[in-house]
Amino acid sequence: MPIISPQTDSKVLSVSQLNRLARQLLEDHFPAVLVQGELSNFAQPASGHWYLTLKDASAQVRCAMFRNRNMMVRFKPRDGMQVLVKARLSLYEGRGDYQLLVESMEEAGAGALRQAFEQLYLKLQQEGLFEASIKKSLPTLPRHVAIITSPTGAAIRDVISVFRRRFPATLLTIIPVSVQGQQAAGEMVQALALVNAGQGCLHDVDTILLTRGGGSLEDLWCYNNEVLARAIHASGLPVVSAIGHEVDFTIADYVADARAATPSAAAELLSPHQSDLRASLRALLTRQNTFIAAVLNSARKQLLGTVKRLRHPGRRLQEQAQRLDLLELRLQRAWQRQQLQRMQTLQMDGKRLFSRSPGRLLQQQRQAITTLWQRLGLGIRRQLQQQQQRLAMHGHALHTVSPLQTLARGYSITSTASGEVLTRFDQVQAGATIHTRLAQGNILSTVSLTSKDELPAGIHHLFKKS
Repeated sequence: MPIISPQTDSKVLSVSQLNRLARQLLEDHFPAVLVQGELSNFAQPASGHWYLTLKDASAQVRCAMFRNRNMMVRFKPRDGMQVLVKARLSLYEGRGDYQLLVESMEEAGAGALRQAFEQLYLKLQQEGLFEASIKKSLPTLPRHVAIITSPTGAAIRDVISVFRRRFPATLLTIIPVSVQGQQAAGEMVQALALVNAGQGCLHDVDTILLTRGGGSLEDLWCYNNEVLARAIHASGLPVVSAIGHEVDFTIADYVADARAATPSAAAELLSPHQSDLRASLRALLTRQNTFIAAVLNSARKQLLGTVKRLRHPGRRLQEQAQRLDLLELRLQRAWQRQQLQRMQTLQMDGKRLFSRSPGRLLQQQRQAITTLWQRLGLGIRRQLQQQQQRLAMHGHALHTVSPLQTLARGYSITSTASGEVLTRFDQVQAGATIHTRLAQGNILSTVSLTSKDELPAGIHHLFKKS
């Protein structure tokens, strides 16, 4: 707690309180800053934290970078290196030292290089140079690998060691080039063209390995060259890249047909292990021996079966003679059975033929005709009698309503000369000739008078006199 002086009634701060207030003031009022300088007094205790000093020609500042932050740094800091740090201002209360708490660190100039890297990456990506569909497949068992690298670096020694241990039969041809510096990219482009030309000892190369050991971003910058990237893309042979460490990625890695984390990993990728091949060969030999044994066993069984089926010719002749006798007896029985069936069929056909004889059929037809003739005469007589009876009945009924019967009772039928029956007085005129039919005979007369009313009395009298 602050100490209050009785003389001045002011707060007295302890050293710890003062340092704490100063630290809070620095951390609360200063944002993160970017600082570039020369690295010195670098130290890394067992805790994994980094402690260093940044300085320039006239000043210096202490820095601390904790383990969870320095794990992201992609290079190993060393004294005298120019670095760019992003840090927060703070104060170490225990000593009262003003310091920077570093959050990220990169080599000076790396920011511009990284920006150039990203621009080239986006350009080539838009052109489709990184597409997986255009990448060439690696041979299953490379026989001749061309290695484009420095002939004196650690990378080539690691590659040769792995190939010698895993599969020494692979032929390795080293194409010496610079692996850093301004001329390195051009030398690697020429090496790719030389290998793809396939002349001389390079005529049977089937894979290209582009590799080098680890280094800073500046050391690996030649592998971010656009001309080199396009040469890798245009290569007719598959290209494997193994540049730096696992965390190092270059444009060449993205364009290559395959990438390995390290040169040793690339050698393992391209070389099958001898023990694996031996195991595969042993397995194939075992399968072959098993197959051959199975075929021989099957042939042996077939041979034994054939031997068992083989018999003495004399016994075969006896069996054939017995078989011939049996076939003869079966043939005789079959012939007899067939003859019997034919006789039975003949008898049945004779009976059917006799039953269908023309004479018998003719006699049956005659009897049928006689019967039908008798039935026809009887039917005609019966029909004639029925018709006569019906005719008599209809004649009697017709006679009952006949006009002749009416005429017999004293009536007559009068008609004109044209035959029209008279039913009204106005059908004829005086002087016309009319015809009268009586029950017996006919009268032809001339009309003297027609009247709608009754005739005058004198006329009736005249008829009475006559």
